[in-house]
Amino acid sequence: MAHFIDRRLNGKNKSSVNRQRFIRRNKAQIKKAVGDAITSRSVTDVETGEQIVIPRKDLSEPFFHQGKGGKREQVHPGNDKFQPGDKIERPPEGNGSGHGSGQGNASDSGEGNDEFSFEISRDEYLDLLFEDLELPNLEQKEVSNITETKVVRAGFSSVGLPNNINIVRSLRKSQARRIAMTGSKRRELRVLEERISNLLASNASPTPEIEQLRKDIAHLKQQIKKVPFIDDFDIQYNNYVSFPCPSSRAVMFCLMDVSGSMDQATKDIAKRFYILLYLFLSRTYKTIEVVYIRHHTQAKEVDEQEFFYSQETGGTIVSSALKLMHNIQQARYPASQWNVYGAQASDGDNWADDTPLCHKLLAENILPNSRYFSYIEITNRAHQSLWDAYQELSEQKSQFAIKHIKEVSDIYPVFRQLFEKKLA
Repeated sequence: MAHFIDRRLNGKNKSSVNRQRFIRRNKAQIKKAVGDAITSRSVTDVETGEQIVIPRKDLSEPFFHQGKGGKREQVHPGNDKFQPGDKIERPPEGNGSGHGSGQGNASDSGEGNDEFSFEISRDEYLDLLFEDLELPNLEQKEVSNITETKVVRAGFSSVGLPNNINIVRSLRKSQARRIAMTGSKRRELRVLEERISNLLASNASPTPEIEQLRKDIAHLKQQIKKVPFIDDFDIQYNNYVSFPCPSSRAVMFCLMDVSGSMDQATKDIAKRFYILLYLFLSRTYKTIEVVYIRHHTQAKEVDEQEFFYSQETGGTIVSSALKLMHNIQQARYPASQWNVYGAQASDGDNWADDTPLCHKLLAENILPNSRYFSYIEITNRAHQSLWDAYQELSEQKSQFAIKHIKEVSDIYPVFRQLFEKKLA
């Protein structure tokens, strides 16, 4: 029997394989917890992971146990109350009785089962958050600039991670090595065993020659046994390489209303949506360009810092942002070479005579050059003329989507609806 002792140094994340197995097995519960957690995160809290809670009942696994039927005789140690034939009453049910264990609730016995708390890293958090999302209608353009790769199998390697070990190939190589190293000794052993069997058949009494043959056979067997069952250079790993695949370059225009009608709570929801969008784009498309536009009565292209944290405000003319987006797109991002996307967030408040101009700009200038444009209206009030004009346009143009957000908890579900991966 061979004994293996793993003396390799373990890194900080030595249980990473078990951790990933746990995430895969409980993916549905973890994804639901991640979706619920996104609504409680701070606007600026994007660099950390998340502590999520999974109900303990969702982690239960099937197991074999003794059924309740049939006749059974049991001896309970320490029994001083019952005689054979006595019936034992069932313990009272409920958490308030002090018996049994509660499910996340307090009891007067001081005992209970807590829900399972699980800490996930930032990368795991973002992977689960954006797993099934993509930019709609993305197509390959004339010039490719986005670096995208896919992982493909590339044979086998003598170095790699433990979870990539190819067991069959490793054992096959181990067997070939043992055959090569012990082949001559096994042939010699067969010759000696055949010779000693012939001598024993012709001469019943032991002779010096037979004794020497037995010593030689024992020595050969010991040498064969010393050859290890498996060695370091027998282990083969599945090899994976990053293979560049054809891609397309894309630009996302983020248009945010910062007028006086947008109170702080509404702006906070808009910022949460755009931070979610920024994380999704930077996580999925490594070199995608993002253009930030803030507007009140005038629109201005700003950097990321000013877009999220500037306090500038004013009246409301939505068309100013659409005009600036079209001008930037025509000058720097021609539709023949770029996939153009837009996301606009507003409370729907706008000058009445400006709404028809917004409809015209979208229908004639922006949507014909865009792969996808989404409008998010953040309000608890009744919809105004801008929503009605945009809704009419969404029924005519398949690349235009319109959604309504009332509160923080609506952000992530609406975001998933806008960018959910479409099946072919």
